[in-house]
Amino acid sequence: IFVVILTGAGRAFSSGHDLKQMRASPSKEYYQKRFCQLGRIVSSLLSLPQPVIARVDGIATAAGCQLVATCDLAVASDKSRFAVSGINAGLFCSAPAVQLSRNISRKRAFEMLVTGDFIDAKTAKEFGLVNYVVPVSELDSVTMELAMKIASKSPTAISLGKQMFYRQLQIPNVSEATEYAAEVMACNMMEDDVSEGIDAFISKREPHWQKERKSDESLAKIVERS
Repeated sequence: IFVVILTGAGRAFSSGHDLKQMRASPSKEYYQKRFCQLGRIVSSLLSLPQPVIARVDGIATAAGCQLVATCDLAVASDKSRFAVSGINAGLFCSAPAVQLSRNISRKRAFEMLVTGDFIDAKTAKEFGLVNYVVPVSELDSVTMELAMKIASKSPTAISLGKQMFYRQLQIPNVSEATEYAAEVMACNMMEDDVSEGIDAFISKREPHWQKERKSDESLAKIVERS
């Protein structure tokens, strides 16, 4: 598997938690357990070595909007809508706020959180929540085209690069982030895929990537040192 595509099983991408179910078990322990479960899903998506594309058709609200924000990339149909609407029921969408505020500007995110208003797909693209907005009839083909484009690249570079991308965002000091990035690039240069890629470029031919890394040793060392 080189790319993961996350999509809804029904008319919505995801409408978030079932509020009736939540009200049926009114205890802090139950609520915390449910919210932490979603938190583990978010962490799993971010830690996957493969890029994750959200294929969105329909509404993505509250935790559903959180999932879109968590995915590395997103392609939405022009009929899709997005909201963090918990505030309308007296609940501030605190968990979705974490990923939302890391995707779009602070003021845009806070406005969505305190108003609960829906935004359409075009606005979501303008905000930076999704990458592409296409007609429903083109949703599958555009999503697959993006996935295949990524899958044609070196799996080693994609995996290493995804981890590096999110790690450097957590380093507030630009000099430290740049130093970390330089180390990752140096380790990346030692991979067989880079030798193959450079040779292919010089020879004007398509590269032949290794389908899997021989081991995770070099990547694990990078993480440990970071």
